[in-house]
Amino acid sequence: MEVQQRRMYTKFIGRGAAAILLCISVSACGTNKQEAVSTGVNEQAQIKQSIQQPEKPRGEDNTRKSPPPPPAPASKEKDKTVSIDGNGKAIVTNASSITVLVNKKRNLPADYEPNDLVVPNVAFSFAGNSPKKQLRRPAARALEKLFAQAKKDNIDIKAVSGYRSYSTQKTIFNRNTKTKGKEVANRTSAYPGQSEHQTGLAMDVSSASVSYGLEQKFGDTKEGKWLAKNAPAFGFIIRYPKGKEAITGYSYEPWHIRYVGKDLAQAVAERSVTLEEYFGEAVPVKGKQK
Repeated sequence: MEVQQRRMYTKFIGRGAAAILLCISVSACGTNKQEAVSTGVNEQAQIKQSIQQPEKPRGEDNTRKSPPPPPAPASKEKDKTVSIDGNGKAIVTNASSITVLVNKKRNLPADYEPNDLVVPNVAFSFAGNSPKKQLRRPAARALEKLFAQAKKDNIDIKAVSGYRSYSTQKTIFNRNTKTKGKEVANRTSAYPGQSEHQTGLAMDVSSASVSYGLEQKFGDTKEGKWLAKNAPAFGFIIRYPKGKEAITGYSYEPWHIRYVGKDLAQAVAERSVTLEEYFGEAVPVKGKQK
């Protein structure tokens, strides 16, 4: 009897253990299924995310970057206002323009002579007829208005020297070279073809306070100061200002005014620049001239 009871007990224990193992196995399977489902969902989400946001190359910084700088501006077009002659000299092609830039690098044609030269109705420092009394018509009319305003303001100024031909400038430059040396002549007078006076747009102005001479101290007189202040309103600029010698290539000339039109004159004056700076060209003071 006891043996039979033990067998039954052992069989019961065995069945219980099997049931427990089966329960554990089922529980584990359920957990594995949940993990598998969870893992599958996560993988699908990652795949979706990778499609929406492509993976960046290795080594690339994932932080937000500033937009790239704009491309550098294209280089300036070739200057169409000059042509190079057989000697390598730059000759301006817009000699008749009132804004023509003439300097040590930009020459007027040797045969250029304005076709609208007139004598302005202003006071001159000398009597008689002379080509140097002439200016181009628009410059002459503007000079008359400038002198009329000077008279209203009790400023006594007179015109000294206007238009000069290529040959006249050549005579002046050669004379200065002999008496002063080429280096000084090159700073104080223009090589033929490089003088603004040949354009018919420039006039030298002076006053009794300096005996109507063309001297730098004219700039310190009340007449010289008035001229520098008021000239732009009438379309003129002080072409060779103080402190700009290394840019213009010439010594300070407070008496030399150049007609460029009101808009350009006022723009140059407001910025305190030279024509070279305005047009983006500088000229060295020294150097041989062709």
